Amino acid sequence: MTTEHQALALVLFSTFIAVTLGITTWVSRNRHGSAEEFYAGGRLFSPLENGFAIAGDYMSAASFLGISGLIALFGYDGMLYSVGFLVAWLVVLFLVAELVRNCGRFTLADVVAARMSERPVRIAAGTSSVTVSVLYLIAQMVGAGSLVGLLLGNSSTAARTWTVIGVGALMVVYVSFGGMRATTWIQIVKAVLLMGGAITLTVLVLIRFHGDFNQLLTRAAERSGHGAAFLGPGLRYGGDWTARFDFISLGLALVLGTAGLPHILSRFYTVPTARAARRSVVWAIALIGGFYLMTIVLGFGAAALVGPDAVRASNASGNTAVPLLAAFLGGGAGSTGGAVLFAVVAAIAFATILAVVAGITLASSASVAHDLYASLRRRRARQRSEVAVARVAAVGIGAVAIALGLLAQDLNVAFLVGLAFAVAASANLPVLMYSLFWRGFTTRGAVWSVYGGLVPAVLLVVFSPVVSGSPDALFPGVDFHLFPLQNPGIVSIPLGFLAGWLGTVTSGEVPDAAKHAETEVRALTGAGAV
Repeated sequence: MTTEHQALALVLFSTFIAVTLGITTWVSRNRHGSAEEFYAGGRLFSPLENGFAIAGDYMSAASFLGISGLIALFGYDGMLYSVGFLVAWLVVLFLVAELVRNCGRFTLADVVAARMSERPVRIAAGTSSVTVSVLYLIAQMVGAGSLVGLLLGNSSTAARTWTVIGVGALMVVYVSFGGMRATTWIQIVKAVLLMGGAITLTVLVLIRFHGDFNQLLTRAAERSGHGAAFLGPGLRYGGDWTARFDFISLGLALVLGTAGLPHILSRFYTVPTARAARRSVVWAIALIGGFYLMTIVLGFGAAALVGPDAVRASNASGNTAVPLLAAFLGGGAGSTGGAVLFAVVAAIAFATILAVVAGITLASSASVAHDLYASLRRRRARQRSEVAVARVAAVGIGAVAIALGLLAQDLNVAFLVGLAFAVAASANLPVLMYSLFWRGFTTRGAVWSVYGGLVPAVLLVVFSPVVSGSPDALFPGVDFHLFPLQNPGIVSIPLGFLAGWLGTVTSGEVPDAAKHAETEVRALTGAGAV
């Protein structure tokens, strides 16, 4: 890109940053510093507002950049991410949204600790939530680096590094000063921008093929170099039995992981009632469903118009497929129209990253302060000191995410999010389901369930081809991988459920029938909910 075109994109980046910082400043002047204000925005958001915010939280860089890139490179197999991310919301709608809103206050641990011994449960759930959040943050950092690398030239490693650092610094500012209220409004603005950008590109792609989707698929298959195989399963996950098990593992992680994501669960506490939480999810499903249908058009559009070879040459993992498609639709490389459309799409993607990292950082800092800090003090921390700890925790979490994001710059962002989903489905979902639906569940079962899913999931990732033993690994020069699959979900998710059951049946604790009855009534009716 020319210097003028780079300047245009940077101006758009700067405009969004200025607007979001303005929102944060405005909100910080109108807050009273309570935990409810900082963690839940005062529970004042309407279902429509929260639905847009949930969509903004969920439609991350993995959705906009990573999924389209995988479809452009692998065709049908890349669509698994679109389908999995969308179907997961049915689990959230029918099993989680209302019950979590009624039983909890700010975090996942609130739901579990309602009937258990608080301290061990909060430490376990808080540790798991922070781990999942950091994994999710890494993907957003990688997406930011890919965008700026494309904007300034792939040789500009220093620019990508400073971009990751800058995104980390901004997310700390958003969370520390604005809390949930600023984060929510940033996500709403971002959701509107993202939907507008996706609709525009989708319409332009379909116009190119006169509205004939079949013609689009045919052209994508021709340019892929794989022919008809591009439109059928097996290009990425069908080579051998290992790849097929990886496919099943990824599908389980995507469908079950959403219900265990801390930053998604925390959104249900920002509305006044459980009914509002369910209506929020309905709005979110409508927005997210439309968006993921459009990512399919964008992915195959990039394959048909830009070509997988050009996408791969720009970024080996396909993270830059959508910006390249935007430049092509605007008139091609070097044209003013192409530069303008590229700059707009890059700015929207950058806005997506900033909004999502703010939401994730807020959820993880809430887990540190509300669960870990309050538990380790052995007594309930005062609200104001808890909020202060959350702000400090945001800085620490940001630093860790920056460091790991710099390390993982060459991995696909949708793939990285798949790992986060696997850990969430292994550690958070089992304990949540058992707490809500199993009368005999005990404290030992809750702790074992969390660690029984979390530890195997993390260890299997460490000893998988993602970290070593393959050309695309984090450490390609060494090989200590012992686990053949790239996604651990097929093993770690059953282990999480098994550990929860085993911990409960071997526990000498007698379940408190009165507490279970109280929790059940509260979950199903909302009586006594905060």
